[in-house]
Amino acid sequence: MSSTPRVTPTHTPNSRSHKARWGIPVAMGASLALVGGVLLWSPAGQAEADAATAASPAAGPRAGFTAVAAGDIAEQCTASSSSCKHPKTAALVKQINPSFVMTMGDNQYDDARLKDYKNYYDKTWGAFKSRTRPVPGNHETYDPAGPLKGYKSYFGSIAYPDGKSYYSFDQDNWHFIALDSNSFDDEDQIDWLKDDLAANSRKCVAAYWHHPLFSSGEHGNDPVGRPVWKLLQQHKAELVLNGHDHHYERFAPQNADGKADPNGIVELLGGMGGAHPYDIEEVQPNSQKRITKTFGVVKLNFTDTGFSWNLVAADGSTKDTSPSYACR
Repeated sequence: MSSTPRVTPTHTPNSRSHKARWGIPVAMGASLALVGGVLLWSPAGQAEADAATAASPAAGPRAGFTAVAAGDIAEQCTASSSSCKHPKTAALVKQINPSFVMTMGDNQYDDARLKDYKNYYDKTWGAFKSRTRPVPGNHETYDPAGPLKGYKSYFGSIAYPDGKSYYSFDQDNWHFIALDSNSFDDEDQIDWLKDDLAANSRKCVAAYWHHPLFSSGEHGNDPVGRPVWKLLQQHKAELVLNGHDHHYERFAPQNADGKADPNGIVELLGGMGGAHPYDIEEVQPNSQKRITKTFGVVKLNFTDTGFSWNLVAADGSTKDTSPSYACR
């Protein structure tokens, strides 16, 4: 299925709040109808016809929204250097103008100090800070001031909306889960994930973290994510996004053991945000496409019933287009 990006309401991390009630006067004989989440007013005799038209099969799913994703982004360089790549990938984000940005860790090299975030990342990808939904990578743990100190100081409540390094948020019919794979051995995070999945009411689910369960790159497969993958598949999640290996790769749906499974999860590895590229070393089963030595971002197209994406290179060309997937 195809999707056409459109302007969508600003999303916020999950929270519970009281919603205002609006009173609308209705003339005698007129009607109110709730169609597709929109309150429609019609004069007498028109409400039923309007509702029937809006609910007809020809209307199809809502057009959806666009997001951008990449990991492994800002090396310690600026636009004054022609070899510096993160200014070029940031230019792509500006051109695409997504509803929000997902960064899959190792946002700032080498040690993710606050001063480096300010001197490098902030000069490029920082332009989208208010729209960014980040997760930390292993380099965020190398900060001499303490693990994740610079990351937390820079992003603040954007990365810690509930005081933790993991969180979730909703956009239209999608539920997004941002996880900290540096601490997948933390029972609190796993318990939180179980509760979050159980409470979710959206049809479609995507999750993202740094270390990929499956990768054909230099780091290879990282089994730290296997228990999380199993939980996500139990709750019919559709998509997982990762970084860590500095290349692009997409996989066919598979289960946590790497077996092809039509009811499995699609993995997208997008570690080409600006850091030096890695080689492809051992092609993994179910890997459908691998591209290295290309810098860029992934442009994700979400609808209420599915998703697809394009790999957009720094020169603006499309290097790969995924199949279209339906939510389960």
